[in-house]
Amino acid sequence: MELAKKCLEGDKITAIRGILNGTTNYILTEMAEKQITFMEALEDAQKLGYAETDPSMDIDGIDPACKVVIMANWIMNKKLTLKDVDVTGIRNLTTEALEKATKKGKTIKLLGAIDDKKPRVAPCEISRHDPLCVSGVLNAVTFSSEFAGEVTIIGRGAGGSETASAVLRDLLDIRHNLAAMLTRG
Repeated sequence: MELAKKCLEGDKITAIRGILNGTTNYILTEMAEKQITFMEALEDAQKLGYAETDPSMDIDGIDPACKVVIMANWIMNKKLTLKDVDVTGIRNLTTEALEKATKKGKTIKLLGAIDDKKPRVAPCEISRHDPLCVSGVLNAVTFSSEFAGEVTIIGRGAGGSETASAVLRDLLDIRHNLAAMLTRG
C-alpha cells in the first residue's frame, strides 16, 4: 500500500487487483501443482503454520475482502464497508476446475478487485503469464494508474515472520503519526 500512496503519488489509481491472502494462494498452488483436494491442501497449510486452526476468514474470502476495503478507502479515497464487497471464497473449489483452467493455459487464483465494477473477492481464472500468477504463499497486487499504467508488487503473504513484520510496520506507522501529531499541536 505504501507503494501506491508514495510512489504513485500525483497519479490517479484507477483499479487495484491482486492476490491478497498468502494462505489461499498456497492452498490453490498445492491443489493445482500436486493435484490434491482442497482438504488435503488445507491440512498441509495448517501443518506448515500458514493456515489457522479455524481457517474460515481466509478460505471464505473475508480476510482479502477486508484488505479490499482498506485499500479502496485508504488508496482510492472510497467510502466502502465490508458489506459493499461481493465475496466468494475457495472452500468449494475442485481439482477438476483447476485442471480445466490448466488445459487452457490458465490457473485459478483468489483475487480481490477494486475497479469500475462492484468491489469483489472471488476465485478467477488468470493466464499463467499474468504477473499476478505467483505460487505458494506469495501475494501480488497490480495497481493500475492513469499515467504510470500497471505496476505490480509481489511479496510473501503468509507465515509467522511475515505477519510479525506487517504488525511491526503498522505499529511504527502509528508511532510516527502520533509523534507528528504531538509536534504539530
